[in-house]
Amino acid sequence: MKTLASFLRKYTRECILAPLFKLFEALLELFVPLVVASIVDDAIPQGNRGLIIQMVLILFALAVAGLIVSFTAQYFSAKAAACFARDAKKALFAHIQTFSLADCDKTGLATLINRMTGDMNQVQSGVNMTLRLLLRSPFVVFGAALMAFTVDVKAALIFAVAIPLLSLIVYVLLRISVPRFRTVQSHSDGLLARGRENYKGVRVIRAFSLQDEEVASFREANGKLLSSQLRAGKISVLTNPMTSFVVNTAIIAIIYYGGLRVDTGTLSQGSVVALFNYMSQILVELIKLASLIQTITKALASARRVEAVFNTATGMDSGSVSEIDDSCDKAIEFRNVSFSYNDSSENVLTDISFSLRKGQTLGIIGATGSGKSTLAALIARLYDVKSGEVDIFGRNVRDYSLSFLHGNVTMVLQKARLFKGTIRENMLLANPDAGEEDIMVALKDSASYDFVMQKGLDSPVEAGGRNFSGGQRQRLSIARSLVHGGRILILDDSFSALDYMTDSAVRAALVKRDLTKVIISQRTSSILNADKIILLENGCISAMGTHEELLASSSIYRDIYYTQFEKEEKADV
Repeated sequence: MKTLASFLRKYTRECILAPLFKLFEALLELFVPLVVASIVDDAIPQGNRGLIIQMVLILFALAVAGLIVSFTAQYFSAKAAACFARDAKKALFAHIQTFSLADCDKTGLATLINRMTGDMNQVQSGVNMTLRLLLRSPFVVFGAALMAFTVDVKAALIFAVAIPLLSLIVYVLLRISVPRFRTVQSHSDGLLARGRENYKGVRVIRAFSLQDEEVASFREANGKLLSSQLRAGKISVLTNPMTSFVVNTAIIAIIYYGGLRVDTGTLSQGSVVALFNYMSQILVELIKLASLIQTITKALASARRVEAVFNTATGMDSGSVSEIDDSCDKAIEFRNVSFSYNDSSENVLTDISFSLRKGQTLGIIGATGSGKSTLAALIARLYDVKSGEVDIFGRNVRDYSLSFLHGNVTMVLQKARLFKGTIRENMLLANPDAGEEDIMVALKDSASYDFVMQKGLDSPVEAGGRNFSGGQRQRLSIARSLVHGGRILILDDSFSALDYMTDSAVRAALVKRDLTKVIISQRTSSILNADKIILLENGCISAMGTHEELLASSSIYRDIYYTQFEKEEKADV
């Protein structure tokens, strides 16, 4: 908990003042039974209205002072909890941003989102309630017992028996319930992952009529969460009845024993009323304490989960090099590269070796699952290789700082993703300093200019760009990458939603730019003019060369090519 505690230390003043004001409030409450006892013993028997009015005014003053003190305490506790949560969430988000894609895959996006939202909110609530009640409730309990001894020592022995018994009950229930609430949080992760997967894949689910299967799967995950919550609830729910039983038994004992003492004249009626009020205060505080225990239990479970994310070190260290050796002619070089996801024994890429000079275009083609996108991700160092070496401009990608590397290697991902805002904001996402002319040139080169000008640069973009067609999203993604700049441009099947004419127009515009380009495509037409084409098969290089060389030497490439073009062309070759 050291990391989370460090964020709370910034608000030490609030963390001290909040409990102190709560203790002062509790102290004011402890005087109330004594004032009531004075009214019962002194003012009422004598019919002294002046004294009654005086005591009532004292009670009113205690209530007003208690209200002011309570409001102040809650202000400080709420401020400390809210500011703590704000700082912790910012730090947690920044830490998650350092994770590599492999780290995110290993932890799970649903888990990270749950840590950021549900768990942190639970911790915030726990901090707030702890500052308000953790010291106040025990202070009232033991303070009421102490005040009872000032009223009558013999009758107060009932308190001496009840309070240790109550403390034992609270301790045992806490020890049992904490692990169960951790299980609840774990099952909550599973339910969130299931719901997220369902919503993201809703089209696939409907296309294959899998609604009933998904409902059953969700019901199973929901059932696990429900059963774990019931197991935890069965323990925590015992707190109120068990404490109430002990306290009410003590109240009965006070009334019975006090009544006998009143008959014999050794104890006043006001003293019995004071003892009764003190025991009632203990009951109220224990009910609050029971609720606090549940909140703290959940908060501790959530805090451990958040702390686990903070303690997860990124598996990808950033290098220190922030400059490119312009004398090196090679832009990209792979030397005996092999790669597998999450340390799996089965390689996705095996023994990949090739090089590409500055300004050249590399085409990558192959069947689905052959490792095309993985190869592109290694160039941008979204993942680290298992063995071998990837060089960019003569240096290992591990030597470059990640920010510098990603500033010079721009990727247009297979799935075009736009962010909520405006078209202009999306264009400036990675390069806020870009001018209007840069945006316009990028829109023209990506064949986006016409439809963007119809809408306007400041027209809204909904989350995920769902108010644009698939082809428009792809073209805007290409435009955004061109605004971003960089020396290497990777297009990961980014023409799949474009017609052949638009595809050709965009590639013709890209040729004019001084960039080293990597084009991944299922269309041979997109890579015909590439300086080098790599044909991947089952994670290995099956063939490599120009279009003409592959037509002559690779039967697989010929089959791909002739399935996409007229058979007459085959006859001409």
